[in-house]
This record gives sequence, C-alpha cells and structure tokens, in this order.
Amino acid sequence: MIYQDILYRTQAGVAVITLNRPEKLNAWRGEMERELRAAMRAASDDDAVRVIVLTGAGRGFCAGADMNNLQSYAAAGQQRTVALPPEPAPFDATSRADFRRQYSYFPAVKKPIIAAVNGPCAGLGMVLALYADIRIASDAAVFTTAFARRGLIAEHGMSWLLPRLIGIANAADLLFSARTVRAPEALALGLVNRVFALAQFETEVMAYAQMLATEVSPRSLQEIKREIWAAQFQTLNEAIDDANGDMQSSFASNDFTEGVAHFVEKRAPRFTGR
Repeated sequence: MIYQDILYRTQAGVAVITLNRPEKLNAWRGEMERELRAAMRAASDDDAVRVIVLTGAGRGFCAGADMNNLQSYAAAGQQRTVALPPEPAPFDATSRADFRRQYSYFPAVKKPIIAAVNGPCAGLGMVLALYADIRIASDAAVFTTAFARRGLIAEHGMSWLLPRLIGIANAADLLFSARTVRAPEALALGLVNRVFALAQFETEVMAYAQMLATEVSPRSLQEIKREIWAAQFQTLNEAIDDANGDMQSSFASNDFTEGVAHFVEKRAPRFTGR
C-alpha cells in the first residue's frame, strides 16, 4: 500500500509506524486514520513482525484533530447538523465488542504496541497513546487531554482508560483542566513507562522493542497481551481460571520447549511463536 499520512517500515522483527504530517505536528485526519488501521493490519498479519512501534515524524507525536476538521464541526454544530462519520468495520470481528470501536481496536491487535511519544501529544493523539500497551516518552514530550479547552468531552473511551492508568483523581485533574503535563510528571503519574533524552530516544525505543522481538516468545507476548486486556473486564477468579486454561496450551507449545532449552543450554533463544 502507498501511504500519504504515515510511514511504514520493518526492522529486525519490529514494525515502525510513523504519523507523517510533521508540518502540522501530525494532526489527525481521516486519511491518517485509515492508513494507520491499514498499517496495523499489515503488521498484525506479518509473521516476521513481533512488536509494533507507533511514533510521530518531526518534533511531534500527534497534536490531535486537524483544526480544519474541528472548524467544520463547529460550524455544523451551530446548525445542529453534526453528523459523525460511520465507524469502520471491526479490526477483528472475533474480539470482544469493546475492542471493535473506532479507536479501541489496539487491544485487538495481537502484537504488543509501543507508543513512542517523541513530542507533543494532545487530544486524539493522547487517545492513541493510551490505547497502546506501553508508552515511552522523550524528555521533549508534553501531554494534554485538550478536550475541555475545546468545549468537548472525554472522547473515545478516555474516561475509562485514564483512571485505570493514573487513578480517578489524577484523571479528573488532567481531563478537567486539560493542562500540559511534561515528561517527568507523566512518568511520576504512571502515564508513561519510561522517559529517555530526545537525542537517544529512537535508539532506546528500538533497543527495547528489539529485545521483545528477539528475547521473548512471540506466543507469550500475544497471550499475555490478550490476558491483560481481558482481565480489565473480569473478576480475579475469572482471570485465574482463564490463565489456568491458557497454561495447558503453553505447556504444549514449541516456544515453551525452546524457553526451557535455551535457558538450560545457556544460549540465545530461537522462538518461533508456535
């Protein structure tokens, strides 16, 4: 596929998807949404890809919705004629209904997604980052929910996601005020997992992603990701029962055999995902 608003490349088991409208801080529009979904599909279907990194070109991650789109919605809203675009077909029709919505499909992507937040991350950009499995920020990253300062609401499930990451009171603070949060505070809140200096950011992110791609069972990554997201809707007892069932198939897998063998033989693993 030829992309206009994103870049796509693979490197040593890692697919790197880059939002690519740097002159607009990678502001979000319909074409970017369609291309990102297509790139996620390509990475998900490629057996050589084990980890996905989502980042932004230039100095921003994603500044949120393109202001031209917001202006058109504002004009339509004055006439009470706003028509939101139809939601796309589910990324995975077999996934739970919660993961079939317009932006909630990242948990249905079977491979780990790392949001590499290199710079400003606002509004819809923050929605994308929150749906990723792991968030790594550069020390130049800044975050804002933005919505309250645009007369909007906590969009696309952010009222569900953010409290689970940083607690209800902190989520309320960030959503009510839409204030700017810089990388050190984001780390302290638990909004991001790690922060690296911008000069070493890409190197550090890729080193972590490639560690996951080469040193960890891709089958385990897929199963653990599924378990983590499913557990958000389960009781502890249900999560334990599911894990017990999953354990039996893990014992029968080639990756379990290899996981034991490479440890005993003191060599690098050769996982196949099977």
